Amino acid sequence: MATISDVAKLSGQSKTTVSRVINNHPYVSEEKRELVLKAMEELGYTPNPTARRLRGQLTTTIGVIVPRIVNPFFSYLVNSIENAAYQRGYQVLIAQSNEDKEKELAFLNLLKNKQVDGIIMTSIENDWEIIEPYTKYGSILLCNDYVNQEVAPMIRLDQTKGAYLGIKHLVEKGHQKIAYCTGGLFDAHGRGRDRNLGFQKAMQEANVKINPRWIFVDQHTIEDGKIVLKQILEMDDRPTAIFTGSDEVAAGIIIEAKEHSLSIPQDLAVVGFDDQPIAEILDPKLTTIRQPMDQMGEKSVKVMIELLENPKMPIKTYELPIELIVRQST
Repeated sequence: MATISDVAKLSGQSKTTVSRVINNHPYVSEEKRELVLKAMEELGYTPNPTARRLRGQLTTTIGVIVPRIVNPFFSYLVNSIENAAYQRGYQVLIAQSNEDKEKELAFLNLLKNKQVDGIIMTSIENDWEIIEPYTKYGSILLCNDYVNQEVAPMIRLDQTKGAYLGIKHLVEKGHQKIAYCTGGLFDAHGRGRDRNLGFQKAMQEANVKINPRWIFVDQHTIEDGKIVLKQILEMDDRPTAIFTGSDEVAAGIIIEAKEHSLSIPQDLAVVGFDDQPIAEILDPKLTTIRQPMDQMGEKSVKVMIELLENPKMPIKTYELPIELIVRQST
């Protein structure tokens, strides 16, 4: 029985092009489409998604695991991934882990059950030792989150540099009393560790002491930012600036500051992280660390498809640029 690989070989086209023709994708030249259709006819190949899945062949589906789809960063990242996948003849299946280890493993079973060809993980809840066995069922690529050793292709940004740039900017603005928000914990392990290192490095270089009372952990949402600002207002000794691990948290701080008649940045300078569209909508506009979400999504899909077509390709880490965008909040 003919396979998609047979069609690709006979037509002289890639599996991706064959998949596009099968799925009636618009971005295929008529010449290539005719070559593929002719090969399918000669081979008597009829696409049957269910049969292909049972035989363990390509489903032309990529799974994407995100922690919270309501977080705009992940919404825009998934949008970029979906657009890039569609242009290459693939569809995307989105799974939300809600930062739950068991849910993450349940979604990884999509590989085991041949419901997806590969999975892009935009965050990691379990240790890699638990995730690694699933790689025998299909390709896994890490985007945004990563592990320290090269065990899978990774699309990443220098998070240490991002935090360092943000804190250094505040120091250069004359701030010595700097608060710090992280979406993880303030320790040497687990989520947030790289940004923590960047924060500590910038503070040490400037000879600025870290005040443990000004460290806020596990902060993610606008509501979290509002609560952080309220906590700061209850302090006798308040910070004059705050670096946050999310534009959402920064937005909550700015919104709540207005409720208490505080002036940003005169009373409190604020730095965000991501450069989501909300950063330019806020008043004042938010100084933030820009993560190139479009590039991340496009690169993730490109590498994933290369991996699907060549499972033995060398494991590499692809680092994308990160930069400080200075606006009015500092």
